Amino acid sequence: MTMRKPTDQEFAQAKAAREERMKGPLAKSAAYDADRNRIVITLDTGIEIAFVPEQIQNLGGASPDDLRDIVIRGSGLSIHWPRLDADFSVQNLLQGFTGTQSWMAAQLGAAGGKARSEAKIAAARENGKRGGRPALRA
Repeated sequence: MTMRKPTDQEFAQAKAAREERMKGPLAKSAAYDADRNRIVITLDTGIEIAFVPEQIQNLGGASPDDLRDIVIRGSGLSIHWPRLDADFSVQNLLQGFTGTQSWMAAQLGAAGGKARSEAKIAAARENGKRGGRPALRA
């Protein structure tokens, strides 16, 4: 299979997009802090961001050794965990994207299912008075 060479216009667009991304912020360092169970990323702006691995797709449940093996790629544009085959864009992390849309939706759904509010408690009590959830139909 031969690869098509990009047109001059496509090349110029890709170059402009990379230059825009390189304006930052960019990762300068990344480490796993086992004492706090946090991934800590220091940006070129001096700001540090930290998060628990379970908040990021493919990092939850990983061993400390796997989490310590972090590589900064693309001159600071992304963070890579080779042992886990996980990559995350610094820009996406800063915007709150911690995985694919379907993975993030599942996390939100699970959190919502655990939520307790007065309305949810009242609805559950009322449903219980009627015999609970209806049986599933085949």
